[in-house]
Amino acid sequence: MGDHGAVNVMHHVPEAELEPPNKLYADRVRVYPKAVDGLARRIKWGILVFCLAVYYLLPWLRWSRGPGAPSQAVLLDLWNERFFFFNLELWPQDIWFLTGLLALGAVALFLVTSLFGRLWCGYACPQTVWTDLFMLVERKIEGDRNERIKRDRGPTTFDKVWRKTAKHALWLGIAFWTGGAWVMYFVDAPTAVREFWTGTASVEVYVFIAMLTATTYLLAGWAREQVCTYMCPWPRFQSAMLDEQTFIVTYEGWRGEPRGHGRRLGVAETKFGDCVDCNACVHVCPTGIDIRDGVQLECINCGLCIDACNHVMAKTGSKPWLITWDTLARQAAKKEGATPPLRLLRARSLIYLGVMLVGMVVLAAGLALRSHIGLSVAHDRAPLFVRLENGDLRNGYSVLLINKSRQGAEFRLGVTGFAGAEMVLPEASGKPAETLSVTLGPDTVQTVRVLVQGRPEHLEEGRQSLDFVLRNEATGEKAVYHSLFMGPGGS
Repeated sequence: MGDHGAVNVMHHVPEAELEPPNKLYADRVRVYPKAVDGLARRIKWGILVFCLAVYYLLPWLRWSRGPGAPSQAVLLDLWNERFFFFNLELWPQDIWFLTGLLALGAVALFLVTSLFGRLWCGYACPQTVWTDLFMLVERKIEGDRNERIKRDRGPTTFDKVWRKTAKHALWLGIAFWTGGAWVMYFVDAPTAVREFWTGTASVEVYVFIAMLTATTYLLAGWAREQVCTYMCPWPRFQSAMLDEQTFIVTYEGWRGEPRGHGRRLGVAETKFGDCVDCNACVHVCPTGIDIRDGVQLECINCGLCIDACNHVMAKTGSKPWLITWDTLARQAAKKEGATPPLRLLRARSLIYLGVMLVGMVVLAAGLALRSHIGLSVAHDRAPLFVRLENGDLRNGYSVLLINKSRQGAEFRLGVTGFAGAEMVLPEASGKPAETLSVTLGPDTVQTVRVLVQGRPEHLEEGRQSLDFVLRNEATGEKAVYHSLFMGPGGS
């Protein structure tokens, strides 16, 4: 009986409970953005042209720095450990400056987002710029939104094949030039181009151009809005930067609802709002969202939906700017018949602005006051000291001398803090002296071996602190490095 009952229980389990679970991930819904003209679109075209011109042409800009120096205006020379930016030359010791610039860039992004939402994402982000360029090529070859949808859903024809082939060929060409341009920031541009096409470039150049070509092609041509929605972390951060006073793209629901089709021109009263539910705002959106649903993670604040809606408002005879740039606080007040002032300067934005100004002052001061000479000292470990015939102690040091300027100069190297200490260069076989003269060429790093000797009675507990001092005889600029002199009883 027990077995028979168990069989009956299983027999009555609903079939829905036995079905496999739904897929964890939804299939991608392909977005077909429609072309639109208007204020936002013209601003985006202007910024796109400017950004691409700077990116592609900057490596070719020449800048004279004197004999022996690279003539490329912007060059990150990893092989020689230098970063050249017009008149500015940064060494590895100046990495703090690049770190500071990155930190300032982050704070600037926080400030812009708190004021205007994802303005960077909508207009100047490289993903947005190259995706716009790729979509322009796509429209020129395959047509606008409806044509592309019809062709993709239709059968495979010769017309479809040649258009797809031409589009992807141009995409690969743009991606190739994009990857090549990026590599030119790390090597001399004319030399890199010549070596690339003659087959004499390094393996690294070919590998990196291939990698950058592939990533540009995939991200701008295939992934598109998926990068902004799923790969980029910034949409997740932006919610912490936005508030009701942030100036963003928004839908005036109080004016547009309830939605209804038809023209409003010449109609004194209607039961519908200004929105005719044409979905023009959705069709032009590069991420495929409906701005009428409110603030969304996918919205990049580009404003193309504003241009599309204004065209529709003009056709229906309604007031423009049903979709507009505004704050949520002002929209809530307008719904009640009031219009409060725009509050861009508030505690959040003032804090970001203050941090930026302080950071800019600190970086500018540090850059202006940075030393053009460098000094580093390493004490010999074996032996720590040598006792001379006259009873003096001698320590050996490897001294790294750096001349960051573009002019060669005479330098004076000495020690302070150790009474009676004298120095000698073993390579020169000279007599011990209180200071040594060293000649350094322009933009030079040189290591010299230095012996320092002194009386043991001047040591305390087998050691004595001393400072190496390097001084430019022409400019008086000094660099100091703290070290130790070791003797018996030291550790």
